[in-house]
Amino acid sequence: MLKCSIAAVVALGSMTVSGFAQDVSLRLHQMLPPQATIPAKALKPWAEKVMQESGGRIKIDQFDAMALGGTPPSLYDQAKDGAVDIIWTVIGYTPGRFPTTEAFELPFLMTTGEATSKALQEYCEKHCMEEFADVKVIAWHAHGPGLIHSKTPVNTLEDMKGLKIRGGSRTINQMLEKLGSIPVGMPVPAVSEALSKGVIDATTIPWEVTPSLKVSELVSNHTTFSGTNGLYTQTFVVAMNKSAYDAMPDDLKKVIDDNSGIETAAFFGRVMDEGDIGGKAIAEGRNNNIIVLDEAETQRWKDTAAPLVEAWEAEMTGKGKDGKALVEEARSLVEKYSTGM
Repeated sequence: MLKCSIAAVVALGSMTVSGFAQDVSLRLHQMLPPQATIPAKALKPWAEKVMQESGGRIKIDQFDAMALGGTPPSLYDQAKDGAVDIIWTVIGYTPGRFPTTEAFELPFLMTTGEATSKALQEYCEKHCMEEFADVKVIAWHAHGPGLIHSKTPVNTLEDMKGLKIRGGSRTINQMLEKLGSIPVGMPVPAVSEALSKGVIDATTIPWEVTPSLKVSELVSNHTTFSGTNGLYTQTFVVAMNKSAYDAMPDDLKKVIDDNSGIETAAFFGRVMDEGDIGGKAIAEGRNNNIIVLDEAETQRWKDTAAPLVEAWEAEMTGKGKDGKALVEEARSLVEKYSTGM
């Protein structure tokens, strides 16, 4: 009997020591192939930094290209429900679920990925917490200037008429429709096949993701715009399962917290800006047709897309939010963080 009691005490002591150390293993899941900009240059370094700062007590395994199953639109719920521990996803893949973030997807509002990501983070900390209450948000961020990659040249607004163009969110699809094209919604991993099979004539994505999707091989025209504001951006979130975070000891929570927030958002946005340089260089190296619309033509696009902003403001006001004030704040924050660009 005494031996059993001693054994029980030893076992309990072992469990206590092990429990006190509380090593944590986390699974990070995302949609893109491992060589793409975000998984290779942002998520991997972020995870390595967290692991190092935890003294090896946090282990993060990264699963790329939906390796753990599901589809890109299911990623947020995978984190919410605890099927995985951390995710990176496009917010707009679940239309209407996070409407307050859509202000940043409105046409000609964004500047660079880094500046817009800082602005988005500050804005979301103030206005979006309720929409993301069921996860621990690590960072919100945005990509660099979105542009049009097409099989036929888009030199004027009229060239958009009837083109089947992939859009990545509800707001972007609405913008494409305003501009005269036929929007086709799909997650970014589907773009290559859709272009090669003729399902779409063009796609809206930033330069940084074009190498991993081989877009510069599938199309030969790329349309950009004059001025400091890009045609659009998409918003992203890095989110953690709330229970997984809450179960961590305070010192490990601090490691996660220290790698969350505006500096993390800025890092992700900056990585995407840097990826834009490489993506554009590949298109230039292939002697693709890179079109920069002049100020007058760019203004035509702005004027044509402007009613979308007013419609979004009215829609948000109908939901009990001050839509006009949200857009004005988003613009002001982007300008604030873009000063000195």
